[in-house]
Amino acid sequence: QMQLVESGGGLVQPGGSLRLSCTASGFTLDFAHIAWFRQAPGKEREGVSCIVISGRNIRYADSVKGRFTISRGNPKNTVYLQMNSLRPEDTAIYSCAAIRNPTSPICTILPRYDYWGQGTQVTVSS
Repeated sequence: QMQLVESGGGLVQPGGSLRLSCTASGFTLDFAHIAWFRQAPGKEREGVSCIVISGRNIRYADSVKGRFTISRGNPKNTVYLQMNSLRPEDTAIYSCAAIRNPTSPICTILPRYDYWGQGTQVTVSS
């Protein structure tokens, strides 16, 4: 069974950091573009960041540029989202998504992905 599982969420104070992990089972992330999305209560899902197979093309939403970093792990079946300088408005459920064998060399933070995880809650509050 092919699935994505996120971990690393939790409660953190404003200005703090968290690192989210996205791990695949049943397939390899070596041949997939990966993205992170988030959805806060009452708001639409927002694309946060994406990374291509090679890791050479990365995108970030303007709201997280300079604070969040996406990377591929070693072994490569994990993708991370390092989140620094967290703000209350970063509170949301964070999900990762994958598209296998993509036809485009670049990734997108639009929700055009084939596989989705269930999400992990991130709460930023004092």
